[in-house]
Amino acid sequence: MRISCRGVLFDMDGVLVDSTPAVARVWSTWALKHGFNAEAIVKMSHGRPSLATIQELLPHASGDVHSAEDREVERGEIADVAGVIALPGAKHLLTNLPANRIAMVTSATRALAEVRVEAARLPALRHMVTASDIACGKPDPEPYLKGAQRLGLAAQDCIVVEDAPAGIRSGKAAGARVIALRTTTNDAELLAAGADWIVDDCASLSIGPASNETEVVLEFPG
Repeated sequence: MRISCRGVLFDMDGVLVDSTPAVARVWSTWALKHGFNAEAIVKMSHGRPSLATIQELLPHASGDVHSAEDREVERGEIADVAGVIALPGAKHLLTNLPANRIAMVTSATRALAEVRVEAARLPALRHMVTASDIACGKPDPEPYLKGAQRLGLAAQDCIVVEDAPAGIRSGKAAGARVIALRTTTNDAELLAAGADWIVDDCASLSIGPASNETEVVLEFPG
């Protein structure tokens, strides 16, 4: 399979970085504090801004409470980087794709994203959209629309690389094509969210020869 595009928009957690153990620890602690099922809350929180999860779970709390709880979760996630590592293929793609043709679009805040990228020993990206930069998080299209804008492109000219249903829906709603990874979610959920293609992880993707300096080519087993 050979896909031509002008830009690639990567999610972070589950795509470039494996932060699953740290996320599970922080959200499990939060869930138990509030009397929720920890496993269900960990799954619910994946791929979307933490504030959106908190607002949904505590619908009757005030905005000040939501903000305070969000800050607590963020502090916990920034402090806990044990086991945070780069996922297979991530470093190769970030190092070898043109820097002006790639962006990271994550539901994490900028502070958390920077901590995790550093902990995973990945190269810093020139272009990044975080929860700190948007009004509406995934599955809303805003994150990936802004990611494309950072590259000076339309979302239709970009490929999104995602692992979470919320992120896939965000990319599709923005008008991009989406490659989904099996790193955290099963095929049935990825397809139901609208994934165009499914591969195991970033190591399944290789960089093909481009016909000009504005083209990016990704190849993977069909």
